[in-house]
Amino acid sequence: MEKTILFLITFMLLPMNAHAQADGISAADTGFLLISSALVMFMTIGLAMFYGGMVRRKNVLGTIMQSFAAIAVISIQWVLFGYSLAFGPDLGGLIGSLDWAFLSGVGLEPNPDYAATVPHLAFMIYQAMFAVITPALISGAVAERMKFSAYIIFTLLWSTLVYDPVAHWIWGKGGWLKELGALDFAGGAVVHITSGISALVAAVMVGKRRGYMHEAITPHNLPVTVLGAGMLWFGWFGFNAGSALSSGTLSVMAFVVTHISAVAAATIWFLIEWMHRGRPTVFGIATGAVAGLATITPASGFVGPMPAMLIGLASGAVCYLALNFKSKLGYDDSLDAFGVHGVGGIIGIFATGLFASRLINPAGADGVFSGSYHLLLVQMLVIMITAVYSFLMSYIILKALDMTVGIRVEDESEMMGLDISQHGESGYTM
Repeated sequence: MEKTILFLITFMLLPMNAHAQADGISAADTGFLLISSALVMFMTIGLAMFYGGMVRRKNVLGTIMQSFAAIAVISIQWVLFGYSLAFGPDLGGLIGSLDWAFLSGVGLEPNPDYAATVPHLAFMIYQAMFAVITPALISGAVAERMKFSAYIIFTLLWSTLVYDPVAHWIWGKGGWLKELGALDFAGGAVVHITSGISALVAAVMVGKRRGYMHEAITPHNLPVTVLGAGMLWFGWFGFNAGSALSSGTLSVMAFVVTHISAVAAATIWFLIEWMHRGRPTVFGIATGAVAGLATITPASGFVGPMPAMLIGLASGAVCYLALNFKSKLGYDDSLDAFGVHGVGGIIGIFATGLFASRLINPAGADGVFSGSYHLLLVQMLVIMITAVYSFLMSYIILKALDMTVGIRVEDESEMMGLDISQHGESGYTM
């Protein structure tokens, strides 16, 4: 009897399976992409913890709130029109049309221009998680002193005017940088250079925290920061491996090189810190790991294990120098959004031009060490264009906000802390 029932169930499901295969949808690829989407969403929660532990206790909820709010407001923006601007039908290589606004035409059928083996909605929601975490990264540069209202408006404007166009240029069908041959597997330019350069602009325009360089401003809860770093590391496997958009050999390589770069950067960071400051710190090793993750992001689908180790070592060393040099330049990037993500993204895009190989990804290109200099020239153009555009647009947006709603809290509110002054609650009641 049990065998008969099992046979009938199998027979009933056959048309469904045949229909799925006829549509070109792979259940394995779809499941893999949905899990990767959840992992990338989890990264923004990890970022909230990573940043939250690094600020003073009076600002922990205000800092966490900025990442959580980005999940909410950018997800809505993405569904309404952001996805269409970034990936919709091309308009002159510069932006997507609004044909897919409100997810019109974005359904369960695959879109062969982006991901031929998964439903279009699966690709859309995966990319939504990238759009969410990118402006959240910027919040680290202005932690402890930016108005929440200004942050929300900035996030929406920045995503619309900076993230969506750059995503279309590099990832969108017909995007002009993509047509030139730019390679950015999972967001070295689209995510890290845009957010890192914009973070630098924001840090300068909002101004230094009260007491910066004159009194001790130290992380209030390093265990929370390390927990956040671990959550980011865990989620980053979905960020990079998921960008293969299918479950197969390319996703395996992206997964492996992501880890190799992270551990190489973490190791070189604490070794340099040990020699430089006399002792290694848990804050340093956590920051180094995140730097390695950010730097391998654009190259993760184009390089093998040994180049990934070199990229990780370079990112750990250079980002360490960037963080230690900022005091000499006099700007207050509170949580080192530029030093880690901006610098890391630039190194990663450049390194892709050096180490990319068609042996790893036939759909990519060969870099300098595979016999071609063309890709490196394109990658250098990507760095320049992305950085300059992000800088100018961020300045314009922040200047407009400062002239209208204001971007910085009052001195009294800053001294009180953003938890109480902006949100009326406290992270710790003792």
